[in-house]
Amino acid sequence: VQLQASGGGLVQAGGSLRLSCAVSGFTLDDYAIGWFRQAPGKEREGVSCIRRSSRGSGSTYYTDSVKGRFRIYRDNAKNTVYLQMSSLRVEDTAVYYCASPAVAGCPVVHDDLIAAAMDYWGKGTLVTVSS
Repeated sequence: VQLQASGGGLVQAGGSLRLSCAVSGFTLDDYAIGWFRQAPGKEREGVSCIRRSSRGSGSTYYTDSVKGRFRIYRDNAKNTVYLQMSSLRVEDTAVYYCASPAVAGCPVVHDDLIAAAMDYWGKGTLVTVSS
């Protein structure tokens, strides 16, 4: 199983980036995919998640700070999940990771996406938002 995150970079505040998580070893029909981020000196934070779905988009989760600005979606044919990030803020600067809990649904408890529930992790991709 391999998850490969890409698409990070340097962008000015207010700009946009699209992150990709290419999955191999299982299909998006099988498991949910989540995005986490970790800023320097801070704990890892769950950002977004999309439930498995063999048809349609699957239900989604967003942490409050990104609602209305980020969108998670999947391309089952490419076995890839995307995180479209818009209206980026300096505080969005972090290393972003994609991960899978190896189950159908997104492990959300008390409105938090739980990192400890993830079985597979990709290497991170750095997003830097400048002011």
